[in-house]
Amino acid sequence: MLPSARLVFAPPHPAAKPFLVGGIIVFLLGLLFSWWLVWLGAAFTLFCLYFFRDPERVPPGRVGVILAPADGKVVTLTTGVPPPELGLGDKPRWRIGIFLSLFNVHVNRIPADGTVTRIVYRHGRFLDASTEEAATSNERNALAIRLADDKDLAVVQIAGWVARRIVCDVHEGDVVSAGSRFGIIRFGSRTELYLPEGVSPLVALGQTMVGGETVVAELR
Repeated sequence: MLPSARLVFAPPHPAAKPFLVGGIIVFLLGLLFSWWLVWLGAAFTLFCLYFFRDPERVPPGRVGVILAPADGKVVTLTTGVPPPELGLGDKPRWRIGIFLSLFNVHVNRIPADGTVTRIVYRHGRFLDASTEEAATSNERNALAIRLADDKDLAVVQIAGWVARRIVCDVHEGDVVSAGSRFGIIRFGSRTELYLPEGVSPLVALGQTMVGGETVVAELR
């Protein structure tokens, strides 16, 4: 099977279950009452199967690299202070913002081996996730990860104007591996990565990211 086919027909993430059940119910009701419900249920179910697809990813076998936390396009490449709720200080560090369209895989992945030291969810607005204002104003879930060299990085899941649910499957104290899944954002979103202090990015604005595979920085 071609790689593109493996991507399109990858099994869905568990977060898809309630949506798939809803689509199937509408489809079955349509068989009893109306054909337009059949088409609506079928279309919604197929869309959810596509949106929630969760393909396997193969992290590069390199020590000391930081990987992209999500698929999508780099829309922000600047310095900034990590979310204050994470307690990582007020010293600016490199910030990489990745915008995920409806057509991207929305499963989030751990950027580097380490330990989750803090997770903080914050309510907010639902602006277009491709805008810079969304990074500070939208609903978000922020994670701080302590690396083996005692440096810290931060990953922030940010909801978009369509998204209304951020799912995080890890907990404070969890030991995590680079490229492993840690959550998903439903229906259009943004993921931001704050690199450790003193680490510079290896990516460019507009570059396409593959979550869990694209190398965005080196710790050396």
